[in-house]
Amino acid sequence: MKTIFPITFFACILFVACNQTDKTVETQGAANTQFDKELMLKAQGLFQPLPARAESPDYPITAEKVALGKMLYYDTRLSKTGNNSCNSCHNLATYGVDNLPFSKGDAGKFGGRNSPTVLNAAFNVAQFWDGRAKDVEEQAGGPILNPVEMAIPSKEHLEKKLKGVKEYADLFKAAFPSDKNPLTYQNIQNSIASFERTLVTPAPFDKYLSGDSAALSADQKEGLKTFMDVGCIQCHIGVGVGGALFQKFGLYVDYRTLTHSTTNDEGKKKLTNQESDKDVFKASSLRNVEKTFPYFHDGSVSDLKQAVVIMGKAQLNKDLTDTEVSKIVSFLNSLTGSVADDVKIVPAMLVKK
Repeated sequence: MKTIFPITFFACILFVACNQTDKTVETQGAANTQFDKELMLKAQGLFQPLPARAESPDYPITAEKVALGKMLYYDTRLSKTGNNSCNSCHNLATYGVDNLPFSKGDAGKFGGRNSPTVLNAAFNVAQFWDGRAKDVEEQAGGPILNPVEMAIPSKEHLEKKLKGVKEYADLFKAAFPSDKNPLTYQNIQNSIASFERTLVTPAPFDKYLSGDSAALSADQKEGLKTFMDVGCIQCHIGVGVGGALFQKFGLYVDYRTLTHSTTNDEGKKKLTNQESDKDVFKASSLRNVEKTFPYFHDGSVSDLKQAVVIMGKAQLNKDLTDTEVSKIVSFLNSLTGSVADDVKIVPAMLVKK
């Protein structure tokens, strides 16, 4: 009988301890669930998941236009000497960029601004860093005629050049069956744009926004919270997590002192000659940002953590801690999607045998 009391006593203590542990776990679980619910709800109010493609009421997408657009996108005949295609600067095998500060044009000269990714670009409020093209249809015609980029002398020159390619006659007729003269420069632009409107890269963050809390890791959720709390959402919201507005780069600090840029680019001011537009650029979409280095309009920074630090100081006047930066980068990695395999394959007609 003497051993019964100690055994019973310790059994009771163990039961109470286990019960308290269970309650602690339940409390922590409830707190985590509440955190997840509140975080997702806030995120869903600021961001939207990517749709299957970037539809336009003015430019209906058809399979024939997309097929033609892909052909044109990869065709080096759209450049003067045949050295460049759209894919040269916006390589779909490397997330729609060439990972260079400035891209090499058809004649070997380099452009003056970093080539942004073409992936998900159709969701942007406008195209180019200064917004000089209202949509991807207008944008598609710019580089072709640019003397540094693709250097085609005129719209008529390219029309005549492509009319000499038998396969294009059939492709344009199929894509624009109601047009008496389907092979026009405008239809070249519209076809390329139709293809670009299908270049959508859903990522784990889209699953999260659609209600799948498990799509993001705990670190990525902490990063999402930090991203919102420190103020990144002043510019980076919406379906593109950016790309929806224009903002001065360097609201608090001249960006050049942080990026150590080797060029003096004054942004929209170069286009408008308005002092109020000095250093104003389109706030980039952060979709696939992990893969689309180097960063900023001049490609002056290659490290994503450094870019986050610079944005914190230049745009928010905050010295972000190493922990905050790491959390934000963890979230940004959840924006990396997958590029469909078929769009990365060069059309058979263009493959030299």
